[in-house]
Amino acid sequence: MSIEKKFLKAKPVSKVKFSLSGDQYNAASSILLVGDFNHWQVGETPLKKAKTGVWSVTLDLPTGNIYQFRYLIDGTSWENDPEADRYTPSGLGSENSVIEL
Repeated sequence: MSIEKKFLKAKPVSKVKFSLSGDQYNAASSILLVGDFNHWQVGETPLKKAKTGVWSVTLDLPTGNIYQFRYLIDGTSWENDPEADRYTPSGLGSENSVIEL
């Protein structure tokens, strides 16, 4: 798993690449990114699987904000990103990943 942030000089926007890789994701048929930036709408932000087996998606997110998010694997398993800036209680008995831009 990884998160790459690229801050743009000309705009108050950061290109954020969310990616997942590893044996535990090879058999997955879908991975969704769900969070504040898409109003927690399941299906809004699917990750795409490359031939290398890496799942990823890149979003343009406004800087100066804090975003909570999680990954939904095959519609059943929620996971946090170990490279998140921090974690916060979700209010549902679990934690959400957090990135700060």
